[in-house]
Amino acid sequence: MAGQQFQYDDSGNTFFYFLTSFVGLIVIPATYYLWPRDQNAEQLRLKSLRRVHGRCLWYRLRLMKSQQSIVPTLKKAALLFGWLVFLLLAYKVSKLDREYQEYNPYEVLSLDPGASLSEIKKQYRVLSLKYHPDKGGDEATFMRIAKAYAALTNEQSRQNWEMYGNPDGPGATSFALYCYNLCFSYCGDQILINTTQLFMHFMCKTPNMNMKRLIMVLTAALEFDPRNNKEATIRPTDNVEVPQLIRELGNINVKKKEPPFYYPYSLKARVLVLAHLARMDVSEELEEDQRFVVKKTPALLQEMINVGCQLIFMANSRGFSAPRLVTIENCMKLTQMIVQGLKESKSPLLQLPHFEEEHLRYCISKKYKVRTLQDLVSLKDSDRRNMLRFLGEEKYDEVMAVLASFPHITMDIKLQVLDDEDSSNITAGSIVTVTVTLNRKRMADMFEQEQEPVPCQGDETATTEEQGDTSKAKPKVWQNKNKGAKKTAKSKKKKLTKKKATPAPAKNKQANGTVAGNEAATTTTTAAATSDEGEANKDSPSERDEDSDKQSDTEVDEMAGDDEEEWEALQQSIQRRERALLETKSKVTHPVYSLYFPEEKQEWWWLYIADRREHTLVSMPSHVCTLKDTEEVELKFSAPSKTGNYQYSVILRSDSYLGLDQIKPLKVCMFVSHCQWPIALLQAERRLSIITIKHNMWAKH
Repeated sequence: MAGQQFQYDDSGNTFFYFLTSFVGLIVIPATYYLWPRDQNAEQLRLKSLRRVHGRCLWYRLRLMKSQQSIVPTLKKAALLFGWLVFLLLAYKVSKLDREYQEYNPYEVLSLDPGASLSEIKKQYRVLSLKYHPDKGGDEATFMRIAKAYAALTNEQSRQNWEMYGNPDGPGATSFALYCYNLCFSYCGDQILINTTQLFMHFMCKTPNMNMKRLIMVLTAALEFDPRNNKEATIRPTDNVEVPQLIRELGNINVKKKEPPFYYPYSLKARVLVLAHLARMDVSEELEEDQRFVVKKTPALLQEMINVGCQLIFMANSRGFSAPRLVTIENCMKLTQMIVQGLKESKSPLLQLPHFEEEHLRYCISKKYKVRTLQDLVSLKDSDRRNMLRFLGEEKYDEVMAVLASFPHITMDIKLQVLDDEDSSNITAGSIVTVTVTLNRKRMADMFEQEQEPVPCQGDETATTEEQGDTSKAKPKVWQNKNKGAKKTAKSKKKKLTKKKATPAPAKNKQANGTVAGNEAATTTTTAAATSDEGEANKDSPSERDEDSDKQSDTEVDEMAGDDEEEWEALQQSIQRRERALLETKSKVTHPVYSLYFPEEKQEWWWLYIADRREHTLVSMPSHVCTLKDTEEVELKFSAPSKTGNYQYSVILRSDSYLGLDQIKPLKVCMFVSHCQWPIALLQAERRLSIITIKHNMWAKH
């Protein structure tokens, strides 16, 4: 406004400050992210991955790129040139002698604020005669006088000065707004904001989204539209090749006239994704477009999961239709399918090399019944070799090396209520914290455990019997475990029947009053005798008081020890949170074995809690991107408002592999808090009164 003071630059030196800052903001991050790695280290890393990942598409593409040595050289040259420009500009700025002056047109014309138009014109004539260049005056001073005169007499210049403090207008402000729009037109992971809004619209429209509908919404993302993304292309040959792929794929809802599903870019992206899932061969031009589409899909699906979860928890407070659990889980399954290039109905064994559809009949036969990766691992080596005899020795070794590199995750679950007096009791409305410890091992460790002899459940009983009779033989490792289990179950049943049989004579004794009375008398006399002996051993009442004091002291010490343990656990949890906030762990975990994914993919996971009976999400899914060996993840949710037992599930899903998901039960027992006891008692009294009224009415009838 007119009353504000602004700094105005006549010499134009501000441009150099702005240009130096702009170049620095580009050069410094570009050097960090784009400077080529050590080629020798990258070659050694690729060489170490060759035995397992040699057949993967991303590995072959990476080898081809590494052979093109001119690209790293060009990157280095461009970055060095950028640093040279930055240093020259910094040197130029350091030599500038720039004086900031508060620009006020009244002070330039030597007038008081609020001078009339006639006074402004008169003063301008006097100063122009004195400072005009034709009269021998200073040109820079005359330019300042002319701008001050224009700022006070020209309506447009006066408005610019009042709004921006500059008669020439906003200047760099429009450029700053342009840069702001350019930077913030994208949200996280380079996802367009319009794409996020599109996902939100269709998730609200169809809460229960099946896989076919999900692929349609995914491929409608604006990242595949050439008008919004220059990497996306529409070729003239698409009019011939895309319809041919549609005929080969079959029914893909081409006739559905719902925007934007029938747009050319959306239809092409959908066809390419379905062809990737079917592992169909496409032309070289379409293969390049297919790689671009497939690379983008994991980030887009993660954005869909984020949008769906936000809508679910917003719907709880606002009351609109939100996506169901099946929609979120279908997004996770589709990520696995795209990374592995497999349809949902296909066997997870097809993730392994050299496995084809016709080979699956050897695995699912009645003799072996191998349908999952875990079934294949649990087989003995001799049976596995016999089943995979259609593979040669080299192919078999390669399959085993790949299978050994697959992850095997174990979960340890701990349920507690932090920041509460009793962390084990869960009351209504409390914030429940589920701490899940994930331990990542290789399938190779499972092979080693399989080779070690595992004792059966019947071995323990056998060893006890051997102590009495040495002539009995030891049970073999290969014996059926079910037999041992049956034996132990029978022995347990016998023990239970024996325990139940002991109270039977008591009933007979109660029936026979004399026997029961005599036994009661004998027991009372023996108890009295022992108590008299114990009291006689004590010398005085002071010793009794000392014993009672010692007992109370031990109880206090035990309570103090429990409090200290709870306090230490709370401090450890706080320290873990602080470390998690301060530490920035690398997202490079383990490379995924994927035969058809065109980019190196890291092994990540989703962890969440769900109510599978009600088909609802209990906690926000945590995207675990830093699991190398061990990772501790905290999942939080609000406890239900009603008391009772709730059966939840802790679910771990891979974003890269099919058939490695895990589900563990989580039982939550709800108690009534101390403040809710009066309400609970009133409810119980009300129920009791209703029951008595009904009973009286029934008795009258």
